[in-house]
Amino acid sequence: MSASESLPRRAPTRTTAAAAARRETLTPERWIQAATDVLVDRGIDNVRVDVLANELSVTRGSFYWHFRDREDLLRQVLQAWRDRATEQLTARLRQANRDARAQLRDVLSLPFRGRAAARAARIELALRAWARHDAMAREAVDQADASRIDYICGLLETIGFDGAEARQRAFLAYGYVVAESLLSTLGSAPERAARRRLVEALLQQALRAPQ
Repeated sequence: MSASESLPRRAPTRTTAAAAARRETLTPERWIQAATDVLVDRGIDNVRVDVLANELSVTRGSFYWHFRDREDLLRQVLQAWRDRATEQLTARLRQANRDARAQLRDVLSLPFRGRAAARAARIELALRAWARHDAMAREAVDQADASRIDYICGLLETIGFDGAEARQRAFLAYGYVVAESLLSTLGSAPERAARRRLVEALLQQALRAPQ
């Protein structure tokens, strides 16, 4: 028996065991959530491994169990946002109502959905600020915008507008939703509701032929 075999193995300390357990329970989604929170509250420059590890009370090494590097994390933050705020949202809207007019009404009501809407608006504002000086973020935002406009365009085509006009109206509808999200304190609740009803009516009203 070698000298090393004759020595009893040391049991892991409580500190080491707790750290290992915490590292195992921290999922990639938890890191992405923490990164999104920091992005919203402190800006993209503060979305760093050391800052996130401190926020989550873990070591920097824990980060590398799930991500290759910071860029990998940022890419997954953008993908998670697009999945949640575009793909999954569109799927829920389709499932909630089969009628195109009802779906359009639901789209226009998105900025009015309380805390969830306010949180979504803060995330989008932070992402758009990031996208102004980062090509990867710009591409993700552009893709999300295009996908959302495509969805609204499809609703308007179903309602009866041809492709070109439906796309123009979809852009106006999407611009309204973005504006209401960012200007949530502009006007009283009744005023905002009146604006929404007017936009809904205008979007579905056929234009008169020029004289």
